[in-house]
Amino acid sequence: MYVPGFLETAVTAWPGKPFPLGATWDEKTGGTNFAIYSELAVEVELCIFETPDDPEPSRTYRLRERTAFVWHGFVEGIGPGTFYGYRINGPYDPSLGHRCNPFKLLIDPYARALAGKVDWSARERGEGMPFGYLMDQPGEDFVLDDEFDYRAVPKGVVIDGHFDWGDDRRPDTPWYQTVIYEAHVKGLTMLHPDIPEDIRGTYRAVSHPAIIEHLKSLGVTAIELLPVHEIVDDSFLVERGLRNYWGYNTINYFAPAGRYSSVRGFCDQVREFKEMVKALHEAGMEVILDVVYNHTAEGNHMGPTLSFKGIDNPTYYRQVPGNPRFYMDYTGTGNSLNMRHPQTLQLVMDSLRYWVQEMHVDGFRFDLASTLARELHEVDRLSAFFDIVHQDPVISQVKLIAEPWDVGEGGYQVGNFPVLWAEWNGKYRDTVRAYWRGDEGKLGELGYRLTGSSDLYESDGRRPHASINFVIAHDGFTLNDLVSYNHKHNEANGENNQDGDNNNHSFNFGVEGPTDRQDIIRARERQKRNFMTTLLLSQGVPMICHGDEMGRTQHGNNNAYAQDNELAWVHWDLGERDREMLEFTRRVARLRRDHPTFRRSKFFRGREIRGSDVRDVMWLTPAGKEMTDEEWNVGYVRCFGMALGGEAMEEWNERGEQITDQNFLLLFNVDGGDIEFTLPDLGVSRGWCVMLDTARPEVQEKSVCYPDGATFTMAGRSMVVLIEDEAREGE
Repeated sequence: MYVPGFLETAVTAWPGKPFPLGATWDEKTGGTNFAIYSELAVEVELCIFETPDDPEPSRTYRLRERTAFVWHGFVEGIGPGTFYGYRINGPYDPSLGHRCNPFKLLIDPYARALAGKVDWSARERGEGMPFGYLMDQPGEDFVLDDEFDYRAVPKGVVIDGHFDWGDDRRPDTPWYQTVIYEAHVKGLTMLHPDIPEDIRGTYRAVSHPAIIEHLKSLGVTAIELLPVHEIVDDSFLVERGLRNYWGYNTINYFAPAGRYSSVRGFCDQVREFKEMVKALHEAGMEVILDVVYNHTAEGNHMGPTLSFKGIDNPTYYRQVPGNPRFYMDYTGTGNSLNMRHPQTLQLVMDSLRYWVQEMHVDGFRFDLASTLARELHEVDRLSAFFDIVHQDPVISQVKLIAEPWDVGEGGYQVGNFPVLWAEWNGKYRDTVRAYWRGDEGKLGELGYRLTGSSDLYESDGRRPHASINFVIAHDGFTLNDLVSYNHKHNEANGENNQDGDNNNHSFNFGVEGPTDRQDIIRARERQKRNFMTTLLLSQGVPMICHGDEMGRTQHGNNNAYAQDNELAWVHWDLGERDREMLEFTRRVARLRRDHPTFRRSKFFRGREIRGSDVRDVMWLTPAGKEMTDEEWNVGYVRCFGMALGGEAMEEWNERGEQITDQNFLLLFNVDGGDIEFTLPDLGVSRGWCVMLDTARPEVQEKSVCYPDGATFTMAGRSMVVLIEDEAREGE
């Protein structure tokens, strides 16, 4: 069914053009072209508003022209700053998957900026709600709701996209030199004392010199921002006095979230985002966006009608075969985008190109990326999405990172993405956590994780940088909480502590949460240093989660997605232990930056240097001898060494000169007690100097040296990094 006589009062727009989609202002003609895709639409109305809060449109225009299912029209006299939305007249029959409702205002999927927010309280004022069905019949969505909801839905904003980029250039940091810092725009900056209060929590704050200086001190080359596409706060969160803090509830893939703009005018967020990118590029830092192309904020069949659902539901969403009233849900959010439809693929690709070409971002991290590769039901590494990305001359040239799983059957796909892609290596996280907790039988897998995970990435032509190594991400415990809690404490989320993962591989050292016991405090601080050192000195691309370098805590909450408050924000008022952790992290980061041994672009080959026992990598027992297969495969190895031969690297710089480095020795002791380790003689008679000792962070680089064959006492649960003693060369 559709509503007859829907456009009797609308003025017919000029024909306009079907391309580009969205609202495109033409400065020469003094008007704007509007274009929107819908196969289901019978009639399309463009609604113009004077303000985002208007109870009804000031003008309406009929888009009469349709080309290849694109409805289009040109309206003279409309320019930047104009607020608009659509009404779509078409079939409403949920049993067939059709959900057009002409009484509901719809957000343009291609809007470059949005104004306003979804108002879940409109009904309290006697106004329409953004639901296509009559909500007075719980559990039923078959009866069309005929109340207008103009004030309950955000409006698109016509923008002037001009911006003076000057001589902006992307840093183009090679993958193997990349260090990623995962951060939230607001959470990172909201409490920073050196940032002016009026810009805290905004794009401008991210590019403030205080933040840039901090990131550079950690060796960070790329900041990965949690979702900044326009966000909807879920109704159930608003009812609890919370909001969707992380932002994995996207409603538009072109508009930067207005909540992060320091200037609260409409469409200023576009300019401010560009200013942020430009400033970060000037500092040599890349910008990577966490993007959510797997689902939208419209939820399941009982969810709101805000945009895609009312425009063309079957085009944009995967529906249950044989029962299209319901949605396929590979994401745990109620819906999944229909990546099998050409128009949805075009939407995603147009969005990606827009952010690269117009907003100058340097890469993307794809949330629940397995969903994007589901052709029928199973994840398909040869899916249309990957084919299109790989042949695209723009997208194929930026950094592409997959979160290689979703919640559907067969969704865990770590190691199975195509050659251009890097992946969040969940196996690295789990293995490193389990090993340092003291779990048995982890040494074999740990060896792969420390060396770039060749078992996952080498056979298909990828290199170590395909592994995005992380111990902590936004989703889960902070580093401080990982060593302080055995169990999650998510009561603040209002879900009776039922949300969040129960499998954290954490260890509290005998006391749950904060403690005054100095022995436990020392053990926890040492363990944090163990994790950070392991992360930054593993082959692959390390990712630090914001605040972990200085003791950030969420007090045991491992799912702070709704905590837009000081529980989840980064605190910059550092205590003594926090400052020590920050300085130690900087030391490890400098070590990685200064020595190519720790950021190789190729996998280890076991190559030897003629005349010595030095190989590019060797595994050693506490006796200083190379481990045998039998020793390697025993159930539990408490202590081992990893010798890295910098002289045996098979890598070359841009001029074809071989890259070499000093030799390093990394010692690991996960046992609770001290262990004696005999320092190996690799045939070069140089001895070894301590660079880092997680049990003795006060020891300065090279201040303590030992001859080959000396016995070194490793403290319990500690990691030590030694470098060859150049001063002894030739003795």
